[in-house]
Amino acid sequence: MRLTGQKSTNPPASPGGGIDPGEQPRQTPARELYEETGLELLDARLVDARSYSAHRLGVNWHLVGLFYLVDLEPGPLAVTKSDDSTSAVSWMALSGLEESLLSPAAIDGLAMIGAQETR
Repeated sequence: MRLTGQKSTNPPASPGGGIDPGEQPRQTPARELYEETGLELLDARLVDARSYSAHRLGVNWHLVGLFYLVDLEPGPLAVTKSDDSTSAVSWMALSGLEESLLSPAAIDGLAMIGAQETR
């Protein structure tokens, strides 16, 4: 299963976001997961880092994605930061994901954990 959040104006995405000013990269997954899913992070292991180019809202972006394999405390899903870009969160079967709707980073993340073989 893959955890996915529904962005207010985008297709489904994995929980994630930018590193806040003064925040260490290892702190970001715990904050982002809690804000976008309500789940507590037990452990995070850095798997890889990749860079991407994107063009959004008339701006060219250079993004660096940090990919973590995580263990989560069991619990109900809930978006805890209501003034942000995530409007809903749910578990989705890998077989239900349409690759054409996934970002290049999401596709890479699934490949890193071998999930593309189970789709």
